[in-house]
Amino acid sequence: MSDPFVVVGGDAAGMSAASKARREAPDREIVVFEKGEWVSYGACGLPYYVKGEIQSLEDLVSVTPEEFREERDIDLRTGHEVVAVDTDERTVTAESESGTVTQSYGDLLLATGSEAVVPPIDGTDREGVYTLGSMSDGKELREYVARARDGEGFQQPDRGPACRYLEDCTGPVGVVGGGYIGIEMAEALAENGFEVNLFQRGDRVLKGFSDETSEYVADHLRDKDVALHLDAEVEELAGGDRVETVVTADDRIPVEMVLLGTGVRPRTDLAEAAGIELGETGAISADAYRETSALDVYAAGDCAEATHVVTGDPTYVPLALTANRHGRAIGQTVTGTPTEGGGVAGTAAVKAFDVEAARTGILDYEAARAAGFDPVSETVTAKSRAGYYPEGGNVRLTLTADRDSGRVLGASLASEYGEGAVHRSHAVVAALSEGATVADLENYDLAYAPPFNTTWDPVLVAAKVLGGQLRD
Repeated sequence: MSDPFVVVGGDAAGMSAASKARREAPDREIVVFEKGEWVSYGACGLPYYVKGEIQSLEDLVSVTPEEFREERDIDLRTGHEVVAVDTDERTVTAESESGTVTQSYGDLLLATGSEAVVPPIDGTDREGVYTLGSMSDGKELREYVARARDGEGFQQPDRGPACRYLEDCTGPVGVVGGGYIGIEMAEALAENGFEVNLFQRGDRVLKGFSDETSEYVADHLRDKDVALHLDAEVEELAGGDRVETVVTADDRIPVEMVLLGTGVRPRTDLAEAAGIELGETGAISADAYRETSALDVYAAGDCAEATHVVTGDPTYVPLALTANRHGRAIGQTVTGTPTEGGGVAGTAAVKAFDVEAARTGILDYEAARAAGFDPVSETVTAKSRAGYYPEGGNVRLTLTADRDSGRVLGASLASEYGEGAVHRSHAVVAALSEGATVADLENYDLAYAPPFNTTWDPVLVAAKVLGGQLRD
């Protein structure tokens, strides 16, 4: 029986696994099926491509299909959509313009990724409504921005009051969703002169961050003339053939286009049809080695669950590092060196104009209590650099711990862009990964020099303050 390693999906997890397997097993047959034309690309860079900071889609590609085929000797088949997996016969069936092919496998990786969520709102099928889940989505949005900047947009008569204050305003647009994509795209569109209305059905943006971080970012968005509509669930995207109005319970806001940034969901149809188990999060369930309920079938990336380092429970964190790390581990496992993929802390970062924010661990009190913890938090504001240094700003940091054990549970940080909120989160990630207490974190030997931080880094300040509360 042949023993090829077959991969379904050619982005981060899939190509990391294929590349690692090729290095470990130079003679093994490795086949990758990718339904699109792009592979190994940085989807996280798409908002910055739309904004214009990144000039070409090709700049987002880490390794081209030709390089995978010619330099890494991987049988990469773009334009091939896998439509069935037979775990009994150990085959996959793929369709392309050339017809249908059936490929046997010895080991199989499902790296089918995620797709943008289109919420159940009337009018999402109208022209001028976009998502940002693929390279082609990014291309369409960049072309829209270019048309509008060149005066070829679809302006409505009422452009809204903010256009009085924005130079070369190109008209009002709507962004639905106050998460990572929503905020990054609000910046991308505003920096191109659009009057941006951001709609969030909850009472704050960045739901997974602390209240303090959310407030900090929201205030900055308003300072940048982004109109925040909080507690504003969108009921309809109204118009004719093209979207013209965002309708909420309280408002009707004229728009020329709408970006849906309402999250992503794992692509699991292929796994479900093959009888492979999904986890409680709705993503594909996998063990520590990323193997699914089907023998020799693995799952990684945005389609799969991971294990949270704080709770030990399955979680769904569709981020690039997790996909790359788990893919690499699978590449080692299928070539004879069983390797665990490792857990995740839910670490993430976002830039909003001149502000950066990061979060890691468990911050939500209900989630913490469900995991058996008694959460307690403290928020501090501390200098990012020595007070006498001619530059610098402040870091606002919320640290959460378990009241009984003192174990660090999570943190949320915000600062001016470049003042280190994101990089400081890494110390907390280390604490989470090793199960450290607040007392342990207080004694971390963090680097100090005036251009970079104060003697007592903001992370240490937060640990001291929270530690004092726990000791009282």
